[in-house]
Parts: sequence; C-alpha cells; structure tokens
Amino acid sequence: MTSPNPPQASYRAIGWLLAVPALFGTLITLVLPTAQTIWLSFQSGGVLSESTYAGLSNYADLLGDDVFWRALGFTLSLTVVPLLVALVVAPLLAAALDRGGTWTRRAGRIVLSLAIVTFSPVGMAAAWMHGLRRDASGLLALAQGLSEPDTAPGTLRLIVAAATFGVVCSLAVVAFLPALRGGTVAPAMLVVGVLLALATVAVGLQTFSLGMVLTNGGPERSTGTLAGLQYDFAFRLAKFGPGAAAATLTGAALGVLGIVATVVAVASRLRVTLTPAGAPGSPASPTAGPPAAGSVKTAGVVVGAAALVLFLAVGILAAWPWISGVLGAPSSPAGGLRTQVNTWVPAVAGALMSVGVAYLAALGIGGLRPLGRGSEWLLLVFAPWLFVGTGPLGVANWQNMRNLGLIDTFVALFPPLLVSVPALLVLTLLCKGLAELNDRDFFSGVVLPSLPMAGILAGAVALVNAQDLLWPLLVAQQPELFTAPVALLNELTAFGTTSPAVGATTPLLVVVVALAAVVAVQLLYLDRLAVSTNGSRRRTPAA
Repeated sequence: MTSPNPPQASYRAIGWLLAVPALFGTLITLVLPTAQTIWLSFQSGGVLSESTYAGLSNYADLLGDDVFWRALGFTLSLTVVPLLVALVVAPLLAAALDRGGTWTRRAGRIVLSLAIVTFSPVGMAAAWMHGLRRDASGLLALAQGLSEPDTAPGTLRLIVAAATFGVVCSLAVVAFLPALRGGTVAPAMLVVGVLLALATVAVGLQTFSLGMVLTNGGPERSTGTLAGLQYDFAFRLAKFGPGAAAATLTGAALGVLGIVATVVAVASRLRVTLTPAGAPGSPASPTAGPPAAGSVKTAGVVVGAAALVLFLAVGILAAWPWISGVLGAPSSPAGGLRTQVNTWVPAVAGALMSVGVAYLAALGIGGLRPLGRGSEWLLLVFAPWLFVGTGPLGVANWQNMRNLGLIDTFVALFPPLLVSVPALLVLTLLCKGLAELNDRDFFSGVVLPSLPMAGILAGAVALVNAQDLLWPLLVAQQPELFTAPVALLNELTAFGTTSPAVGATTPLLVVVVALAAVVAVQLLYLDRLAVSTNGSRRRTPAA
C-alpha cells in the first residue's frame, strides 16, 4: 500500500537535504575513524615509540596467537544464553502477554520497563564481587568459581546470563509484541527474530564491562574477550598496531552483521506503523477487540498472567545479587553529585545529538523518499556501522582526542559518535510506514506521530551512554572527571574496599524519572506500534 500523495520532486530534494547531517556525521565519526583504525593496524609502535609501517605482521601475529582464538571463542560463548532468551523465552512471553489481553499486556510492559531502566553492567558486576568474600553464601557463592582458571569461564558465562536475563528478555519482548499485531504474524516474527539474533551476537562481540570488572581477563587469560584483548594491546601495553588489528577484525565482523540486518529489514519490506488511538486493542480502547468465548478469554488471561509471574520470579532470582547489593550498599563518591553530572550531562547531550541527526535523516529517507519506493536501500550506506559501539573505534578516537589536547577534559566525556545508526534504522522504518498510510499533510501524518519515537530512542541511547565504561575509562584519568561506572570500578580496585556502592550507576532519582517515562511511553505509544512485512495489514491484538 502506498501513500495517495506521493512525494513531488521538491519534497524529494528536501529528503536529500535532511539526510546530509547524518551523512556528514557518519563520515566524520564513523568512516574516517574506521579508515584510521585500519591504517593503524598496519603500524608498529604506539604512544611510547615512533610508529613505523609493519605491513600485515600485526594480523599474522594476532591470528597466529592462541590468545586471540580463545578470546574469540569465549566471547561468542557469552552470547549463547542471551540468544536463547531472546529467541525462545521472549517470543513465548510476548505471545502469552498478547493473548492475555490489554491489561495483561500493559502489566507486562510495566514489569519489563523496570528491568530496562535498572540495567547497569558495572553495577551488576560490582554486586557479584561480593561473592568473592569468604562469607559469601547462596547465589552469590557462585562467584567463587571466578578464582580458578578451570572454573572461571563457565562461572562468568553463568553470571553474564543472569545479569543480562532481564534486559535481554524485556527488549526482545518489546520488539516481538508489535510483530504480533502487524498482519501475517509468522513472517514479521521471523524477521524480528533474525534482527534480534544479529543484534545479540553483535553486542556480545563487544562485551567489555562485566568481564573487565569481574575477572579482567583472568585468571591466566581464561576469560579474555575480544574487547579486552584490544584494550590490553592498545592501552595497557601501548601497542596501537596489534590493538587496532584486533579492533579491525571485530569491526569487520560487526560490519557484516550490520549489512545483513539492513538487507533483511529492507528486502522483507519491514515497516513500523501506529494503530489509531481509540482503535480496537489500542491503549484508549481497553475493552475493544473481536468477540471471543468467555472461557477462551479467561484462559488467555491466566496464561498471560502466569507467564508474567514466571518471568518476574526468574528475573528477581537472576538479579538478586544486584538487588541485595543496592539495598545494603553505603553511599560513596561514586554516587556523588559531580560524578552524576559527569555521567549524565554528556550521555544525554550525546543522545540528543546522535538521535536528532538520525531523525532528520529518517524523515528524509523514510518519509519524503528521495529515491521513491526503494529509498530505504539508502540505509546500506550506514549499515556497516549499525552495531558498532565505541570499542572498535576506541583506538582511533582516543588518538584524535589526544591530538586535540582534550584528554582529561570534560569535553572528552561526550560520546564520539554524532549519529546513531540503530535509531536511524528504526525511525526510517517508522517514517516509511507512516508515509505509506498517510492521507494528511507530511507534518501531521509523519512528523508528529514519529516524534515520540525519536524521544524514546534518545532516552534509550542516553541510558546506554551513561552505563558505558570503556570510553570514559580511556579519556579521563582524573578522579574529578570520573563517571559513575569508572568511579565504581575505581572503588572496586581500591585497596581495602569491602562494600562498593553498587547502586551508584543507577541512582534512585534517575531510576524513578526513567521508569515513569518508560512506563508512560510503553502504555501510550509503544503499545500502539505494529510491525509488518511485505505490505501486510496489521491485525488487532486480543483485548
């Protein structure tokens, strides 16, 4: 189905114009650092010695070293349980909530919101550190296995699975629920599942914080990850060449995953739309929906409620070390005002910039469609960096900050990415769906309905930025510039620290404000989303 008012040539020109900031941001903060990283990978030397051309020797040494292959295998193994949660547990929970009706689905969204806003990798790892004490008992005692090379890999896998269960399941359910109302359910669920699988593997390849805090790659390098290997080479041993080589290999894998994900989304004609407020199954119509037998409806509610209770029980059990750590942790400088300013001001400002630029491009590509029906193929320009975080570009970006004299300054704490490619993909698919169904003017039919999604994604990116450990760890060595994750890591490594401030990375005020905002958008906006493929019409969920 296409819009009855296709864009005219002048509107297509505006579409190109709106995409210019994203193209420029991608060139400056993604393409050039990528090229710089590749160039550095052919160099020897680093900060402490002069760089000279080394050809492929860095790659030969890296690929010929068992440490690299062990790190790759272990990194991939960390994604196994999150993949099972995202592709098995999450769709079953989403289906149960959808069949349970409006109120069950709403209750599920509220519970899921809590798991999302309280997730902190460094905070979770700090809580598990309590298990290394001799008096540790219960679930925390599992951490004792981190002290031996034979048991450390398996123990860390279990801890990563427990720490990420709630957030992985919650985000996957949020993605699957719109697919259940998007038309032909099976194709939409399949495409969403493929995208989630690719994203889970990509995020897993960049795992850094949990391993850095809990084991630092040890004992005897038994828990080394790709991100940790890059960090060790470039910033501990001051060897930019091997570090850049490790970053290049990781970035190449991420680039392939990003291109595959973009092709899947575009080739399947994936689109995101909004059900009208007050329509059957929408938040404004809690009792609407097709008539059903009372027993069937009751069974759906019971199944949905039971699934939600089961998820809540498992989630609390998995997160109990963090919950108990937050309840019993003392206050510390890691939770101080200055630390929180260092954490949240750059995080929010960076999110507004990167998502704002992405939103303009999405309006141009998805809404005004400068290439007509195939405009979303323009996303392939950005696709190689769809899943790339600060890690693979960390060596190049750190060198740039050093050359500009910005190391150990507040400015350096701002995230180095000017465009959020994941936000660009989601917003483009939404603007595309809105434009195809639009029978009004562009502003009221596309801009206004998509603006809340831009705000939601900006909030999500801000949370991710605030919980990042790697970038602020690289650019700020002065305690007065520490962010909350770095300050908490510093507490954990300080001599004599027995009770770190586990909740410093998730202060109560931030959690309350973020939870209120997330619950509101879950109920008033996200619950109206519908995801479809191949132009299929959306269906109405059970009420």
